[in-house]
Amino acid sequence: MSKKNDSPIQVKVVLLGETGVGKTSIIARFINNSFEEEVISTKGANFSSKTIIFKECKNKSLQFDLWDTAGQEQYRSLTMIFYKDAKIAILVYDITRKETFEEIKKYWYKQIKENSTPDIIIAVVANKCDLLDNEEVSEEEGKEFANQIGAIFKSTSCFQNVGIQELFKAIGIKFLNSNFSDDTTGKNKNLKIGGNGSGKNKKKCC
Repeated sequence: MSKKNDSPIQVKVVLLGETGVGKTSIIARFINNSFEEEVISTKGANFSSKTIIFKECKNKSLQFDLWDTAGQEQYRSLTMIFYKDAKIAILVYDITRKETFEEIKKYWYKQIKENSTPDIIIAVVANKCDLLDNEEVSEEEGKEFANQIGAIFKSTSCFQNVGIQELFKAIGIKFLNSNFSDDTTGKNKNLKIGGNGSGKNKKKCC
């Protein structure tokens, strides 16, 4: 008989960044291991989900509820709706477009800090790392910003399938470590799945 605690832990993840940086492609590669050269820009937001078992965290199952948001300026007020109750924010920029990195720093990060819970987990993603010949933002710059804000940093390429699985593995482990203890009673396994509870004083599960 299956135990209730075997159910996947749901976590809301929002992907943010300017239009064309590859948010939709990151999700497609993660969910379906697929890549399309031409992708229609997201209008509003799209939802998808995928569950992963984390062997590093005592085989806990984590269901990523992914919100792919529009990057166009006219949709920014709508995008704010999707910050609510998000436990993980992935800030994506295109390494070949300096302005997309600047917007991550000046706008998207500020929006997350002002409109989400204080303990939200943030990842900074340098996408399109296969296009180094056209690089306008160095990996060192991206890492420096991530370090400044206490975020995970990953370089990714949806085209070459580089860094995508590692990104979600890293944010999943950090979320589980931050919110779920390793006690065997199951008392703490369903804390702060998408609400406003505090993640303080919990032991690491991984």
